[in-house]
Amino acid sequence: MDSINGETNNRGSMWDLEQKLDQPMDEEAGKIRNMQAEKKLSALLLLRFAFQSLGVVYGDLGTSPLYVFYNTFTRGIDDREDVIGALSLIIYSLTLIPLLKYVFIVCRANDNGQGGTFALYSLLCRHAKVNTIPNQHRTDETLTTYSRNTFPEKSFAAATKRWLEKRAFRKNALLLIVLVGTCMAIGDGILTPAISVLSASGGIKVENPKMSTEVVVIVAAVILVGLFSMQHYGTDKVGWLFAPIVMLWFLLIGGIGVYNICKYGATVLQAFSPVYIYSYLRRGGKDRWASLGGVMLSITGTEALFADLGHFPVVAIQIAFTIVVFPCLLLAYCGQAAYLYNNTGHVVDAFYRSIPDVIYWPVFIIATLAAIVASQATISATFSIIKQALALGCFPRVKVVHTSKKFPGQIYIPDINWILMILCIAVTVGFKNQSQIGNAYGTAVVIVMLATTFVMILIMLLVWRCHWIVVLIFTGLSLLVELTYFSAVLFKIDQGGWVPLVIAAAFLLVMYVWHYGTVKRYEFEMHSKVSMAWILGLGPSLGLVRVPGIGLVYTELASGVPHIFSHFITNLPAIHSVVIFVCVKYLPVYTVPEDERFLVKRIGPKNFHMFRCVARYGYKDLHKKDDGFENKLFDNLFLFVRLESMMDGYSDSEEYSQCGQQTTKSRDIILNSSGSGAQSDVDLTMTSVDTIMPVKSPQANLTARSSGQGSSHTVDELDFLSRCRDAGVAHILGNTMVRASRDSKFYKKIAVDHIYAFLRKICRENSVIFNVPHETLLNVGQVFYV
Repeated sequence: MDSINGETNNRGSMWDLEQKLDQPMDEEAGKIRNMQAEKKLSALLLLRFAFQSLGVVYGDLGTSPLYVFYNTFTRGIDDREDVIGALSLIIYSLTLIPLLKYVFIVCRANDNGQGGTFALYSLLCRHAKVNTIPNQHRTDETLTTYSRNTFPEKSFAAATKRWLEKRAFRKNALLLIVLVGTCMAIGDGILTPAISVLSASGGIKVENPKMSTEVVVIVAAVILVGLFSMQHYGTDKVGWLFAPIVMLWFLLIGGIGVYNICKYGATVLQAFSPVYIYSYLRRGGKDRWASLGGVMLSITGTEALFADLGHFPVVAIQIAFTIVVFPCLLLAYCGQAAYLYNNTGHVVDAFYRSIPDVIYWPVFIIATLAAIVASQATISATFSIIKQALALGCFPRVKVVHTSKKFPGQIYIPDINWILMILCIAVTVGFKNQSQIGNAYGTAVVIVMLATTFVMILIMLLVWRCHWIVVLIFTGLSLLVELTYFSAVLFKIDQGGWVPLVIAAAFLLVMYVWHYGTVKRYEFEMHSKVSMAWILGLGPSLGLVRVPGIGLVYTELASGVPHIFSHFITNLPAIHSVVIFVCVKYLPVYTVPEDERFLVKRIGPKNFHMFRCVARYGYKDLHKKDDGFENKLFDNLFLFVRLESMMDGYSDSEEYSQCGQQTTKSRDIILNSSGSGAQSDVDLTMTSVDTIMPVKSPQANLTARSSGQGSSHTVDELDFLSRCRDAGVAHILGNTMVRASRDSKFYKKIAVDHIYAFLRKICRENSVIFNVPHETLLNVGQVFYV
């Protein structure tokens, strides 16, 4: 009984210590949780974001009236009633997809404010074990940003989770759907600027019919070059520049729509009756069905809306859409339909011909500027999704620049920016026709929407825990619209629809091969990591000369000693006095707070002077190119040493790693020092995270309980670490080469030996990402076969 009371009191003391140490983290967590709440309380801030979102998010959706009717009636209008039928399709498509599905349902599935296909995938990875790179640990789940829901074991959600986790094929299929959606979204970033700018530039030819098409194409190309050259200024500055333009654009097209309805009659308002959709489809055959591909262009931009979610709060985007975007678009389409109902021969330039002559040129200028803004929406979305794919190991390492100190989600990727510009100009110059570009655009958009729908089904089941009937209704309505449009764009594959398929296939090949190589490298590291018994058998000197200094060994492993270390000490006769294994890993969360970023653990007995440091990042975080990382690493190391000495006075074997954060209890395997050949006066216990912690013998406990002597030991070790740091820090990076085995299939050899090797060669090196000085860099190469 006394022992139980003693243990309770002891744990009570530890609990008090933990509360004191955890207080700063609790404050930080509170700030993070209340961040969005504080923003919601400020009406002016919300209105500011809603206004600015017009310039970044809604440009693409807002410029659709430039080309929708032309791409719908590519062969002219045979019957005036067809105009009302097409308008009815546009009205209900805008209502079902952008308004109901995306703005009010899909946007709610954001990952702490982050949107896009990969954000949904990250959300799923936290609720089910579907991540193909198993580098997560249960300590990651204690992060304040690692939010997830739990559900009863007998629930439908639990059954879905078990079904999804049961086979690797299902995990890979989910990843493939996400990658396809991502690649098509990148295709949007190429096709949107092409069709928007080319359509706007076509207004020159309306007033000058003798002007050649080449002049229009050259004007469009010059505008595109200027647009992509502005991207390095960042979304924040660009958003404030473009928002007034888009606001004026929506007011103009809405006003022109009202003017045309009043001038040409309100007959087209009958399109609000869905009966006209049935009549429209019944009157035509294959051509009428294929025209749905043009109607679908009225909802392009909704996928960019979701991908750009990280730039602005969800409520601000909802306010902007319901108050400004949706009403103005309905008025614009109704006005154009009223004009076409009385002028069926003007379908090619319906938008420009419906403009009153008095304001033609001002509207033309605003239309051109709005087309530039439309391109900005998809370019920003492309940057966002590539950053997410990069963090989750599905895209080669490229330079990512954060363009705003106030808004971390606003980024610029130089390499991708210039690739998009080249491909966009190639599409514009190659087609010279907005009809064919529209066909290509429609194919890309509908595939992105289908991918989002499939992932949303799992989100509603696992994250929201919706009733299966609700999920069935959402799925049925979404697929009814999207599969209908998908079947329509299939008829236009040979008329330009093949372009996004080729672009997406190229990016999919790059992303899948890179992900495959990343997974195989990680599996190799896991299977070939060094046993702790072997390390302990070398003794405190590791069988080498321990030279002054600190060696930072970078590895992808968050636990265990990497094979690169044994490779290093086997071929070189010396190692640094202090060795720190550094693992930088990205988690399926949008950000990791600074106070929770580093985990520090000891490897082996104290006289080995070996540590592990895991630096955790979210997919929105940026490993900054400065000296702060190394300084923070050593600050957390010194803090760990002090904290470890404080814990030595307690009888339980709890292990603490970072800022008082309690991790797992020491258990599992007990290594016998005589069995491994190591001479030590303490017993050793291996924890579940491969951390060796000394379990004190009675004599060691008596020594540890002497606070003065324990403090002196701590001071000695801290002084030793400081002296080693002053002696110099060396950065040891592994350069693992992946090669296909000799008996591999030819396509595997092409993928691994040529494509993956080429991507590794042209992507950014780890030494650049970690900002490692060349004079302290040591690359250790090794080759393994898959």
